Amino acid sequence: MSTRHILLGLLASGPSHGYDLKRRHDERFPQARPLAYGQVYTTLQRLVRDGLAEIDATESEGGPERTTYRSTTEGERELGRWAEEIAPPAPFVTNEIFAKVVVSILAGGDPEAYLRAQRAAHMGRMRELTQLKTAKGADLATVLSADYALNHLDADLRWMTTTAGRLTTLTAEVETV
Repeated sequence: MSTRHILLGLLASGPSHGYDLKRRHDERFPQARPLAYGQVYTTLQRLVRDGLAEIDATESEGGPERTTYRSTTEGERELGRWAEEIAPPAPFVTNEIFAKVVVSILAGGDPEAYLRAQRAAHMGRMRELTQLKTAKGADLATVLSADYALNHLDADLRWMTTTAGRLTTLTAEVETV
């Protein structure tokens, strides 16, 4: 996920200061990793440097100085280009679970036990997400984010089941290479 584009998207609704942008990010993308304040302000500085955002106002009414930022016309164009780009499917398989199964085989571990433990962890996370999305008052962003994560976890679980059924063959292949 592109933090700079997400912040540009949040600025599209009007000028905001870093604290509000961080809060709105965390509200709009509830299942994403929360942004750190330092990341927000560093990204805003880069957006200003690159001409995609500008300082709208700076005020300090009895407290710390607060700078409000707004998107520039070039920032709006950049956001439009990014939002229309098709996200390419990943060209390489970079699956940590698969890597751990292979390493377990190489190191004389128990890949079957690892897959069982990983499956239990996935099932636990799926229960948490299901509770989150079915909680009274859950907003649509929370439900959709949870659904996205649940579908990915489900795909992992199906892969783990398939892999567990092929461990004998995989072990023979790994040990002979």
